Amino acid sequence: MSDRKQATIRLQSLHEGENTVQQLPAEVFAKGSALYVRYEEPKMGPYQGETRTTVKLTEDELKIIRHGEVQSEQAFRLGQKLPGYYRSPFTSFNLSTHTQHLSINLSGMSGSASWAYDLYVFDEFSGHFSISLTIQEAHES
Repeated sequence: MSDRKQATIRLQSLHEGENTVQQLPAEVFAKGSALYVRYEEPKMGPYQGETRTTVKLTEDELKIIRHGEVQSEQAFRLGQKLPGYYRSPFTSFNLSTHTQHLSINLSGMSGSASWAYDLYVFDEFSGHFSISLTIQEAHES
């Protein structure tokens, strides 16, 4: 039996002074001690294919897995530098994230997470990112 819930997520990303906010429909489900949030990324142009993103939240780690035209994996654990990768039709590279802040607060199928990290591409510093995710379970009327 699948206990999947519809939800609305709000993603806020701050990078080099640029603040981006997206509000998207999502599907939320629990598996073991983890909460999963799955959503389709908005297309940025007419030639962009589908990319489905899954965010896995546990009490001390957050993982972002993307499938489709873009395939990538990033993991965030406080104080640790973790490996990942990014692949698209145009480029492919290994990356790593060094997480300075990670806060995950979940209550059932709703909650929030915020994290800040340095991104490294081929072991070169690429930028500092600060992201927050809010999950609001949709209530059936």
